[in-house]
Amino acid sequence: MSGKNENKAEVITTEDGSKAVLGGELDAKVTTEYDDSEIQVLDGLEAVRKRPGMYIASTSSKGLHHLVWEIVDNGIDEAMAGYATTVTVTVDKNNVVSVEDDGRGMPTGINAKTGKSTIETIFTVLHAGGKFGGGAYKISGGLHGVGASVVNALSTWLEVRVFHEGKIYFVRFENGGHAVEPMKVIGDCDPEKHGSLVTFKADPEIFKETTVYDHDTIRDRLRQLAFLNKGIRLVFNDERMEEENKKHHEFLFEGGLKEYVAFLNKSRTVIHPDIIYAEGYEKDIQVEVAVQYNDGYNPAVYTFCNNINTVEGGTHEEGFRMALNRVINKYARDNNFLKEKDDNLTSDDCKEGITAVISVKHPDPQYEGQTKTKLGNSEVRKIVSDIFGTQLERFLLENPDQAKAIMEKATVASQARMAAKKARELTRRKSGLEVSSLPGKLADCSSKDASICEIYIVEGDSAGGSAKQGRDSHYQAILPLRGKILNVEKARQARAFENNEIRSMITAFGCGILDEVDTSKLRYNKIVIMTDADVDGSHIRILLLTFFYRYMRPIIEQGHVYIAQPPLYKAQKGNAVRYAYTEQQMDRIRQEMGDRISLQRYKGLGEMNPEQLWETTMDPKNRTLIRVTLDDAEKADEYFSIFMGDDVEPRKDFIIENADFAQLDI
Repeated sequence: MSGKNENKAEVITTEDGSKAVLGGELDAKVTTEYDDSEIQVLDGLEAVRKRPGMYIASTSSKGLHHLVWEIVDNGIDEAMAGYATTVTVTVDKNNVVSVEDDGRGMPTGINAKTGKSTIETIFTVLHAGGKFGGGAYKISGGLHGVGASVVNALSTWLEVRVFHEGKIYFVRFENGGHAVEPMKVIGDCDPEKHGSLVTFKADPEIFKETTVYDHDTIRDRLRQLAFLNKGIRLVFNDERMEEENKKHHEFLFEGGLKEYVAFLNKSRTVIHPDIIYAEGYEKDIQVEVAVQYNDGYNPAVYTFCNNINTVEGGTHEEGFRMALNRVINKYARDNNFLKEKDDNLTSDDCKEGITAVISVKHPDPQYEGQTKTKLGNSEVRKIVSDIFGTQLERFLLENPDQAKAIMEKATVASQARMAAKKARELTRRKSGLEVSSLPGKLADCSSKDASICEIYIVEGDSAGGSAKQGRDSHYQAILPLRGKILNVEKARQARAFENNEIRSMITAFGCGILDEVDTSKLRYNKIVIMTDADVDGSHIRILLLTFFYRYMRPIIEQGHVYIAQPPLYKAQKGNAVRYAYTEQQMDRIRQEMGDRISLQRYKGLGEMNPEQLWETTMDPKNRTLIRVTLDDAEKADEYFSIFMGDDVEPRKDFIIENADFAQLDI
């Protein structure tokens, strides 16, 4: 018997009298035929090549990969409609991408409004697609129908093949998305074969930064889509890879989000074996939630709507949080984990150490902002709360031992929160900067214009001394730290707030911490980590980044954190002085300067005099700063857990897997 048949539905009546279905599956098959009349034309394809950023956010590597997602989304939409089972992505040696699905295949007749074939209409007219009328698709991701035409407009060439009723229909587009000739039949295929194949080459005139696709980025996104759409097979073939184990990847997860949470927790120690799982639907809105607690202190909650990662959350996350707080507090009181005089557990108490994935499929999602990062549909809040709350309550009642572990986790978190609150008060700024209270001896800048101000976080007094003397004191502040800061991945908040170096940074930055971070109050536009170019320097850098990510994440998300690049070598011949930042640069300098050069290998920033430090690392005219970005919160969370967490095995596995990329400085 298949998993779908075993998944029985149960109708419940919610508090307001409405009906919701727990478990089961919304009938994904649409009742309207997908034919030429279903393609509605809203506007022509204009200005895409002139302003590509309006449609794919940027023309960087991120925008390049967006082209792949838009075509993949079309295949996923076919699968969500109940007509496709497999989507295959292939990247050839020339970075040409092919995306094939085994769905119904795009309509091949003539569109009544444009007078062109429907395939040409889909790929040449903006806002032409089957996702506007609600007939061909109940649920869809992507850019609401603009995806195919935008990909075409931003490609050097694009080809479409449709397999339908034993025929292969073909059309090729060039020169900014124009059909070379009308659609035609180019051959026969197996009558049982059906679906669409789109092949395209991104235009280097648009994507000037790169037209090379990143293997890991495509692999990870396809794996994520497979988790989010249980029972759908996602295949990735990368013909550029020499290693056989990287050429072909296949993802199929019948367990859906349960398997996703298990994957996210693989480098963590879980406190209960079974994953809490809830699914159901109400008013054609599907809800799926999976939850499992680990022994860590940081929550990891990922939310999606129609496969789009809503990184800012929204009403589905609010509904989840409401249910979590309500059910856990009720269970804690009913079972004496909370006494009558005790305060309720807070949202933070209930979320400590949680790994959760929330996915909703909505026929008409409304997002706040054009980037689709926050879901705004108000009805979703109650639907998620009802469906998840009912099944969470049932899990706790049916699994008392696992419920006990969760309650103890939350109540201990509550006690730690109270201790942390007292320590946290010490970090709050009362008036001004209180420089005298800072053990790091902050040397502030004279300017009060935060937009031009920078603060350098440096290790040790010697480096701090050189930095203070070499800086431009008008806009550059220096905060020396003594030793390595606390690893906050392994420590509760109370310990973090008692750490002098952490308190120094919190007070100096002035923007608050955790849920109180307000970057408009940040006293420095750039926070620059300036450590030695050695192993200890790298360790201090990752400790700082761990603290920023866990306690001040918005300063990373908004691009305020940078890493300075001090030189490794100073080469001198006569009066000529050159600096090398890598071994490769040093090799080139040796060749260019010839024999009899004086070499100095810098072991630390403290070995540089103030003038050298300014010239090489702090002068905006010459320096190189690396901005720390956060493109993938899931991947960042995983790496921080692996590198900085208590579990040694995942860290050991990572080192073994990546040993070939290591460079030893002996």
